[in-house]
Amino acid sequence: MGHTLQDKTKLLQRVRRLRGQVDAIERALEKDADCAKVMQLTVSARGAANGLMAELLEDHIRVHVSDPTHDRDRDRARGAKHLIEVVHAYLK
Repeated sequence: MGHTLQDKTKLLQRVRRLRGQVDAIERALEKDADCAKVMQLTVSARGAANGLMAELLEDHIRVHVSDPTHDRDRDRARGAKHLIEVVHAYLK
């Protein structure tokens, strides 16, 4: 990866949030929490993982395929923009 320090900080924050959610699942299981609580915690962790993946895919598209804000090829820029939107919608 290693794109920018700002991207790295943002990604690390997402990873830490995900780790905290997985730790909460573990604690709930250790305490024999209600199954609905464990499922809700798991859904939250899944959302965090999807958010992380969406950011990683968007960064990859912008750096290694096409950055829609800077690409002079309008068709490729439009395609990259659409792909980024689809990734975010799919992983929401």
